[in-house]
Amino acid sequence: MKLLILDRDGVINYDSDAYIKNLAEWIPLPGAIEAIARLSQAGWTVAVATNQSGVARGYYDLATLEAMHARLRELVAEQGGELGLIVHCIHGPDEGCACRKPKPGMLEQIAAYYDVALKGIWFVGDSSGDLKAAQTVDCQPVLVKTGKGERTLAQGLPAGTLIFDDLAAVADQLLHL
Repeated sequence: MKLLILDRDGVINYDSDAYIKNLAEWIPLPGAIEAIARLSQAGWTVAVATNQSGVARGYYDLATLEAMHARLRELVAEQGGELGLIVHCIHGPDEGCACRKPKPGMLEQIAAYYDVALKGIWFVGDSSGDLKAAQTVDCQPVLVKTGKGERTLAQGLPAGTLIFDDLAAVADQLLHL
């Protein structure tokens, strides 16, 4: 199985330090939807692991989060692709859960769902938490410069992190392997 795992905010859609609180604020990054569709069409399974503490903070509810994910699936389908499993952590940073990145719980959930080992699977993110979660379970950490990517790049990266301009560039690389 060819599996790719993505963070959501800053990788697939624009991010905001004020949170993406409703469907109107959920705006795909240029080329991201097409990248997911192209990968899907080429036999890749694309899954998403996303921290969504805005739910715990009361900025939006689960129905709003599900509407965002339904819209994401709809847009990918319109481009002829299919999006795989979407897992989310709705806990706040101080709740001590095992799923909130940089903890690897969501990545492990995806691995269990697809019955695959995570070693070497690419996990694409824009934050140090994404890269640390990838590293914890032997995924290949991949940083995109969109979202918080440039800030993360300036902080220093785990050894072996791959760097791309955006999700479209990641797709281009994977489709030419």
